Amino acid sequence: MNGEYLTHVNMLIDTHCHLQDFSKKKLKAIISRARDKGIRKIIVAGYDKTSNIKAIELATQYRCVYATVGYGPSTANDIKNLDWSLLEKMISHKKVVAIGEIGLDYYWNKDNKPQQRKLFRRQISLAIKYNKPIVIHNREATQDVYNLIKEEGKMLLKGMMHCFNFDAKSALSFIKLGMLISIGGLITFKNTTLISVIKEIPLEYIVLETDTPYLTPEPYRGEVNEPGYLFLIANEIAKTKGVSYEEVARQTTRNASYLFDLEAEI
Repeated sequence: MNGEYLTHVNMLIDTHCHLQDFSKKKLKAIISRARDKGIRKIIVAGYDKTSNIKAIELATQYRCVYATVGYGPSTANDIKNLDWSLLEKMISHKKVVAIGEIGLDYYWNKDNKPQQRKLFRRQISLAIKYNKPIVIHNREATQDVYNLIKEEGKMLLKGMMHCFNFDAKSALSFIKLGMLISIGGLITFKNTTLISVIKEIPLEYIVLETDTPYLTPEPYRGEVNEPGYLFLIANEIAKTKGVSYEEVARQTTRNASYLFDLEAEI
């Protein structure tokens, strides 16, 4: 059955989006539409000091919203000592469910790879200290991301690979390190390589995200993305794996609830 007819079930969790830049008026409408489309919870991801603060503000304002906080690779040259104490304070907030998005980006930032790795290492250590999952940004840095998680995580971590867009071998390698694979709107694009990946990965290791306002799924590609489009991603995974929409919704919600310690609220 098509997910459009199952929106009343309220089974989906958007594990990664950026609602911080929307106006209050637009945000209220976006969240209302998401609820109408069956989005149970929305996790807003920070990536620098300002976006972290805004993510927590939204999580405080809306019951269905949670936050992740962290310093992404684009901040690697700018973090000061005071920023670390601020981050630790934010991590302790009751609605902060993970450290992220953090990681490495060798596409946009080629000249400061050592600084990026140092920043990533320190935040992995914080994740272990506070027993929080990590949300990983990885662009053209797969081997270094893998090595750092393996070396620094000491197999004590759980987390997710945000907006995964690599091969099945890489996905299975990260799964062995305790990571879940987060699938976004790319799965709906023509000629996507994610179809073969989805066929290889058990549903028990997949979570869903929109990455709002980016990577809008078909048939709305080119428009501003929003959490209410998450059901389109679930539909595509269901078709690819040859299972029902209900099964995808149920299992990915269970996966996300486990990852972000939300079981008690299902």
